[in-house]
Amino acid sequence: MSSKVNLSWIASQFEDKNDLIQKKLELDHKQITVLFIKSLIDQELYQKYIINPFFELPTQEQFNLYLFALPQFQEVPSKEKALYFVMEGNVLIEIQDNLYSLDFKLSKNSDVNSTSVETTIHGSELALSDNLMTNINVIRSSYHQPSLMIEYFEKGEVNKPKMALIYDDKKVKRKALESIREKLEKIDMQVITEAPQFNTLLNDQRYSLFPKMLLTERPDRIVYNLAGGKVILLVDGSPQSMIAPVVFFDFMTTMEDNYHTLAISYYLKLLRYIGIFVCILLPGIYIGAVSFSPEVFRTELMLTIAGSRMGVPFTSFVEVLFMLFFMELLLEASIRLPKAISATAATVGGLILGTAVTEAALASNIMVIIVSAVAISTFVIPVNEMAFAIRIVRLILIVIASIFGLAGLTLGFLCFIMYLVNLTSFGEPYLRFYNYRKGNQDSEGQA
Repeated sequence: MSSKVNLSWIASQFEDKNDLIQKKLELDHKQITVLFIKSLIDQELYQKYIINPFFELPTQEQFNLYLFALPQFQEVPSKEKALYFVMEGNVLIEIQDNLYSLDFKLSKNSDVNSTSVETTIHGSELALSDNLMTNINVIRSSYHQPSLMIEYFEKGEVNKPKMALIYDDKKVKRKALESIREKLEKIDMQVITEAPQFNTLLNDQRYSLFPKMLLTERPDRIVYNLAGGKVILLVDGSPQSMIAPVVFFDFMTTMEDNYHTLAISYYLKLLRYIGIFVCILLPGIYIGAVSFSPEVFRTELMLTIAGSRMGVPFTSFVEVLFMLFFMELLLEASIRLPKAISATAATVGGLILGTAVTEAALASNIMVIIVSAVAISTFVIPVNEMAFAIRIVRLILIVIASIFGLAGLTLGFLCFIMYLVNLTSFGEPYLRFYNYRKGNQDSEGQA
């Protein structure tokens, strides 16, 4: 099979024709054809080692000898290998019906950030950068599929940032893709600076409590989601991306789950789900048990709680709200303060507050333990957007428990589950469960 036919076959494999460059260069008796992916190769090396010598060397034979002398120059044995070379960031060169390859891969790893939000002990520490083309290069370098599609567009009347919609054309969920495209067309906003803005702009239910898109800074998480048929949204100038559609279980999974054995991975996930239940239900259970149904628990336990509340002038509801309110203030302060003092300020503030409150008999010792357990349980939720939503749900259940007791708390939690069941994310049920270990199209990629 001729090299021209092979080049045509390779070009036909790519769904995204905008990023694929195929050029025929002719001068006097010299003629070559080059094919490469624009975002994967170093343009300076391409200009220096191919374009300039082609126009400077007088004959085809001299140009051929020059190429053969390059250490990264090699012959391509088959069209399948040629396709792999292109996805790796090589430039294919067709000379006199022969196909060759030059490695001009552009590596942007030195230009990207380190993870600051989604940190892990094992695995990559690379995060997205503020530059859109750098992010696309990082994603393409990790996702070697010719079906990867990148659509560019601009939104925002003032700054008009360049944005990219990325998906695998063979695996993408068509219903979700069309829904995102339609909603992007309807966006009318003055200034758009960050990808997280689209979490609200693309959401039909503007006052929905739970996030419908997943915010991430990790390229490896993006690759898993691309393989699962999801859509990635990038904005130039933003070091974060948005992923859609998503389900509730996506927010409870970390990239580190892929690096452990099955038993350890499930154990860590179990800890997170137990943490969610503790975070949501523990304050309401305390209020219901103390104020409404002390007979539900062991007598010794209730006597201990009653003894610790001796001298507390508030009801259990006010006590819980009082402590949780200051805990929320400490969390917010630790985020807004400079990093050099945020941890110290939060720790000292928590210790002083806990000691002073118990000595002043404004809250019981048991309440301090419960607030600490709730705070720790909140931190095990991997994605901050879900943690914020859970904190609001916890407040709602506290109010319900203070009015209706443990029975109301149980009914409120069931209503919360029913609310999640009725939610959808761009056509996908919010409580749908995926087997992340499978690689077929029916299962989602790791979120």
